[in-house]
Amino acid sequence: MTKHDYKQNAYYLMYLIRCILNKKTPAKEKLDKMDLSGLFVVAKGHSLTAIAAYALESAGIYDKDFEEEKNKAIRKTIILDAERENVLAELEKACIWYMPLKGILIKDLYPQIGMRQMADNDILFDKIRAEDVRTIMQSFGFKTKNFDSGNHDIYYKSPVCNFEIHTELFGDWHQEEFYTYFSNIFQKVIKDSENGYGYHLSVEDFYIYITAHNYKHYSSGGTGLRSLVDTYVYLNHYAGKLDMKYIENECEKLGIAEYEKQTRDLSLHLLGGKKLTAGECKMFDYIIFSGTYGTIDNIVSNTIKKNNNGHFEKIKYICQRLMVPVSEKNEKYRIFASYYPWFYKSKARLPLLFFYRIGSIFTSKRSRAKAEISALRKI
Repeated sequence: MTKHDYKQNAYYLMYLIRCILNKKTPAKEKLDKMDLSGLFVVAKGHSLTAIAAYALESAGIYDKDFEEEKNKAIRKTIILDAERENVLAELEKACIWYMPLKGILIKDLYPQIGMRQMADNDILFDKIRAEDVRTIMQSFGFKTKNFDSGNHDIYYKSPVCNFEIHTELFGDWHQEEFYTYFSNIFQKVIKDSENGYGYHLSVEDFYIYITAHNYKHYSSGGTGLRSLVDTYVYLNHYAGKLDMKYIENECEKLGIAEYEKQTRDLSLHLLGGKKLTAGECKMFDYIIFSGTYGTIDNIVSNTIKKNNNGHFEKIKYICQRLMVPVSEKNEKYRIFASYYPWFYKSKARLPLLFFYRIGSIFTSKRSRAKAEISALRKI
């Protein structure tokens, strides 16, 4: 599929989503122009196949690929909900505070089950009880995929159940303003009334967190069309109820005020059926070609632009990628230490890590390295 065709299918996809979210039947003349196979590729790349299936169904179109994806999304939502209910009940018994995040809450604002596709259950919890949480997860048959590495522990149960149990919303290797601001998030949380240890954010603070989370991806590898749909659904659901002055002030502190306004306007215009400005079209293009979780091309390009490396930007980028942080003052030290614990048990082992990472370029990280090299050549 050419870039032009991919972009055209993205516009058709957003048209279908606009129709289903605004309770309108897609026009036949639009549907007749659509290539469902191409549309499916784009929808799949942005985790929007289920909502597209619902939109097509509203016009009497039942496509096998879309229907299978919708049924998978419904099944996964049911499984994630059931497993989360079990886990949270055990956290209550163990007196461990917790707060559900991201898609867990956003999905319930969509009109029908499975419409907002879920990757996992994201939950913030009391990090000093991490070992107790691991015991609880293992008691439910979950395997530990990641523990004490980064800002979340990862648990998985076959066939489709994934939990990301967050110790903090942002790590100290993320944008400094984000880490500082959200390290104090407990000052903003609100106690649930229906349980003993659950918490939630106000509708404004949750929106600010989601916006910051999306920006983290947008400014790195990119964020996909689903983030725009989430923003539209959220703003539409709480229309007239959000304290936008507070949101704008807090986003200013985080350095994302412009991004928040741009994405808000883009989502409302795009899914509200209004004509996009030239700036909005440019932003939309970037998002179209980012996919749900971003691209290597974007990561490389955005990193070089952010560092403003000048004439030798490519060489500096490669050196930075191969660098092994040896000082605890380095912002990447903790994340490296969690990914490579054996090497960080002794400073004497750190030189070996450099050669280990070089070797991985030709083995386990070969495909990633090739993608980065290809991205560098394009710049």
